[in-house]
Amino acid sequence: MPLPALSRRARIGAATVTALVAGTAVFGVGQATAEHAVPRTDKEIPNLTLVQDRIKAYYGDTVTADGEHYASPHSNYARQVRGIEAKARAYLTRALDRQHGHTAQAAGAKTGKPAGKHAKKPAIVLDMDDTTLLTYNYELQVGFHYTEETQDKYLESTDMGAVFGMDRLVNWAHSQGAEVFFLTGRKEAQRDWSVRNLKNVGYGVPLDRSHVYLKNKEHPPAYLPCGATCSTIEYKSGTRKHIESLGYNIVANFGDQYSDLSGGASDRTFKLPNPMYYLP
Repeated sequence: MPLPALSRRARIGAATVTALVAGTAVFGVGQATAEHAVPRTDKEIPNLTLVQDRIKAYYGDTVTADGEHYASPHSNYARQVRGIEAKARAYLTRALDRQHGHTAQAAGAKTGKPAGKHAKKPAIVLDMDDTTLLTYNYELQVGFHYTEETQDKYLESTDMGAVFGMDRLVNWAHSQGAEVFFLTGRKEAQRDWSVRNLKNVGYGVPLDRSHVYLKNKEHPPAYLPCGATCSTIEYKSGTRKHIESLGYNIVANFGDQYSDLSGGASDRTFKLPNPMYYLP
């Protein structure tokens, strides 16, 4: 989840996020379609307070004695995430076995031809915010009102919890031979905080600069033709293509936004749920 794309967050209600991507939003009491992007009456607009209440219920909002809000591992959100992770593990078991077989076969063959993607080392790519790290506590602290300043202050001093079960899935995939890459829209200045957070909540994989990609608008990498003006899709798909150019085949790409997953350069995508914000 990401910056500077985060600065363009379109904050929309829990009931509308997925539907808006599809072009239609159904709000229960009314309906706004692509033909009527501007609501004609208030009945086509979800009540903001009620939407926030539904978000809290979905995450199983748990309030500590000092007033901090956390998601519950027994929530519907956690159950949905576990279902996605189970599908991902089943897929990765097959994909990594198949990939390792192709790699071994290619290593034994002397064709003199360039290696195809199945001869490359398997890899998985994961977004950070709300894919591997859960932003719920931060979102509640700021009342779902993101700013760069509040995010910087939070990340500098606080570790976000791992998205339920994702640390185990990532560590398992790495133990099965998958190289792990984190690809986030967070800004380069947040690198140390982000790496510290991943390490502290249990991601036991390499977290050096060659495995953790953050967005650097001041000094964009040469492999991104769009430079400092990249959209989220351009930045993320371009970086995945760069990773593949280094000798990897991305067997799975994980993200909580459709913009994390669009643009190709992966065999399969897995969408994690996130009704708190939308990043185009």
